[in-house]
Amino acid sequence: MKICFLLQRRYAYIGYALIELLNQNYGLKEFCGYAFTRESYNFLKDRKSPGLTQIIFDEDIHRRYKTEPIDWEFIKNLEKEYGLPNLWPYLELDRIIRSSQLIRAYPYDRPGYSHEEMARIIQVKAKAIIKFLDEEKPDAVIFATIGAVGSLLLFEIAKKRKIKILNIHPARLDTKCTLSDHYATFSYVDDLFKKLQSGEMSLPEHRDAIISFLEKFRQSPEPYCDLDLPQFRPIDRRRQFSFLLPKKLLWSLYWWSRAIFRYLSDPYRNDYSNINPFWEIWDNFKKKIRVLIGFDDLYDQIDLSEDFAFFPLHLEPEIATLLYAPFYKDQFWIIKQIAHSLPLNFKLYVKEHPAMAGFRTRRFYQELKKIPNVKLVKPSIGSLPLIDHAKLTLTISGTAGWEAVQLKKPVITFCDVFYSRLPMVKKCIAIEQLPYLVKEQLENFNHDEKSLINFLTAIWQESVDVNFVQIWNIEGASQIHLKKDQLLPLADLIAKKLNLADKN
Repeated sequence: MKICFLLQRRYAYIGYALIELLNQNYGLKEFCGYAFTRESYNFLKDRKSPGLTQIIFDEDIHRRYKTEPIDWEFIKNLEKEYGLPNLWPYLELDRIIRSSQLIRAYPYDRPGYSHEEMARIIQVKAKAIIKFLDEEKPDAVIFATIGAVGSLLLFEIAKKRKIKILNIHPARLDTKCTLSDHYATFSYVDDLFKKLQSGEMSLPEHRDAIISFLEKFRQSPEPYCDLDLPQFRPIDRRRQFSFLLPKKLLWSLYWWSRAIFRYLSDPYRNDYSNINPFWEIWDNFKKKIRVLIGFDDLYDQIDLSEDFAFFPLHLEPEIATLLYAPFYKDQFWIIKQIAHSLPLNFKLYVKEHPAMAGFRTRRFYQELKKIPNVKLVKPSIGSLPLIDHAKLTLTISGTAGWEAVQLKKPVITFCDVFYSRLPMVKKCIAIEQLPYLVKEQLENFNHDEKSLINFLTAIWQESVDVNFVQIWNIEGASQIHLKKDQLLPLADLIAKKLNLADKN
């Protein structure tokens, strides 16, 4: 068996650790990979990776678009074979190619490529991936996140060729991690959930743990991941300008000087994904100015006793909107539609994501304030008390909806998300349906505790205890291959889904 890994950014280090574990514990001898970013690619090249027969590198493939003539016939055939239903979703997902974001800070939104150049980029990447799969013939492809033209092409082409796909997902249940054959939903959890719902299967050994988990969560709600809690994000002036303290200022000057030197001395600084530190300094300066001016005059007082619906703003740019709900990524437009779909006596509470503090402009919030029934909530206020008191929570694809479900609250989503399988969750697939879905959820909502317990049981059964979010985000993630035992349960779960036998 040969496994292909999508080795994208920080996941390159996690993927390498999983390759070592699968080689050591299950005797797999052949792997291949699709790598992103020069740093990750060099990391993989510098190691004696067990059985890595070929690594194709996205940045090297990307630069071919400059010299390769466009082949519209190839593009048309590619669209016919792998269109969703056309090729635009591949481009809309890629925040660098489509909007120059990531290499420039939000809210910068200006494509760095023409229409024809974008077509050539898809062309060269599709040709490279097709050639790669033809040569390597992997039996499975393992993903952690899909956020670029190349990664979505790899997913769709592999799926069409019936190559087994495993997507790694944080399970949103304690520190559990699960696998799926889809990037947005938990397919193995869904299969088991259906059997539990129908009575075909029963897992009573998990019931006490699930009930205990729910009771604890409802008594003292805590988010499954605390990385984006307000207290851990610089959402006020004091924390935003703490870098001016003498010790921190010296460190900041050293860090930026080092970043500039590394950039200027880097022979590959023109890689399309490389971040120019001069632009980064400029974008960071503008963010600090926004924070210095502040937004306090735009925030409203909350009244938990009034009738309100809750909409938490999503982090941007992220796959939550770019991939899961590409037609609902304009959050200002969504908020307008929600506000006009509520009963007249309702307010709509809109809260900024703590990680976005300082990124959005005052104009964005000022335009929100023009909607008569919208209240803007300080990002320093936690979401869970708002969810607990709201009559309805609406989210594009966020975890806030999952938290609301566990608190027995009605939820409306705008895309297919992992918890939308639950019968009490409503999904808006056409915006003209929204006022009727709101009315239904407010007047006829029935929480289904049995279904929730069955769904949590399915997650529990199909997951392992690996804190993937923390491993992904911790400083020094590049060293995870040195302490790869943290990933051993995940490697075992991958092996189980691939029907591998432990060689020991």
